[in-house]
Amino acid sequence: MWHNAFYLVPGVLLAATVLYAWQAKQAAQRVSDPKGLPGRGIALLEAAFLSGGPGRVFDTALVRMHRRGHVVVSRSRLVTLTASEPVDEVDGAIVDAIGPSRSRDLDSLRVAVMRAPAVQAVGDALAARGLLRNPERLRRARTANRSIWLVLAVTAAFAVAALLLASDEPGSDGPSLWIPLLLLVLGLVSLLTTRPPKGRVTPAGRRQLGLMDTGKPWHPHHGVFVSGADAVLLGAVAMGGLALLGADGLGDAELHEAMLAAAATDQSARAFAASAGTGSSSSGSSGSSGSSCATGPAAWCGSSSDSSGSSSSCGSSGSGCGSSSSCSSGSSCGSSSGSSCGGGSSCGGGGGGCGS
Repeated sequence: MWHNAFYLVPGVLLAATVLYAWQAKQAAQRVSDPKGLPGRGIALLEAAFLSGGPGRVFDTALVRMHRRGHVVVSRSRLVTLTASEPVDEVDGAIVDAIGPSRSRDLDSLRVAVMRAPAVQAVGDALAARGLLRNPERLRRARTANRSIWLVLAVTAAFAVAALLLASDEPGSDGPSLWIPLLLLVLGLVSLLTTRPPKGRVTPAGRRQLGLMDTGKPWHPHHGVFVSGADAVLLGAVAMGGLALLGADGLGDAELHEAMLAAAATDQSARAFAASAGTGSSSSGSSGSSGSSCATGPAAWCGSSSDSSGSSSSCGSSGSGCGSSSSCSSGSSCGSSSGSSCGGGSSCGGGGGGCGS
């Protein structure tokens, strides 16, 4: 015999799911280390990450090393290390990834460096300041929001079961259909109120990019190459990517061609640019998207698109499956915000757990 008390089951499920979705949304918007906007004084590699993700960080750092004469890149996409004097941890990650052989193909080098803890830490720092959203938390918020649909389906199933059971008992009081209807309405409202923010670049991150886009070439204000033509060149690579810069701007056609080819399968950088609203959909890659078959949980390398939340890997090698299944440092990715590869923020391309 049907009893209206049975509706407590979907009611409790809905309440618990909505509470979880709300908490997940709040976590995705949380800013752990707010410092305000750095303006045009943002560091070079932070600007590169904010504009184009970990792939842009690699491109910028490699061009910087090339300008200093520390690497040589051939048209066949072989990177040869000529000096090992890193100026920061990202340079050190490139040196370590090249290894003792002092040469490595550009495709696999790009994948390894994008996953390196030093690159992941750049994204984590931006996330902590509220300029990017943590991709793992954002993915969790989207999953929690979608789970409300499952509870609504359960509620509808209970309503149908109530009608069927009542029809088998002539003369009995029918079920109260206003209860499931009320639950369905509450569930639909909850879907809207717990909807996670779109994109990995936060409004604060977009304002930061706007502060740097004044119509004049942006260049880093501290670190190596803080003035002169090299500063303008590195600023252009960081903000616009290799595709917008062109071979003439880079000054080395072979390097430009090789790096564009290596970046061609990186979908995360293009998604970063779309999320940031910078107007550059190529983001330093050639635009060929090909499916990636990396299996690692590289959170910062996932797509920052506003819809699906599905993730592409931290780039893929020329063979199509060149990225490893885990971060280069094992269980942790050097996350400055305490996240880990398996479930935290660190590991791949676009935004930390930040404010909306």
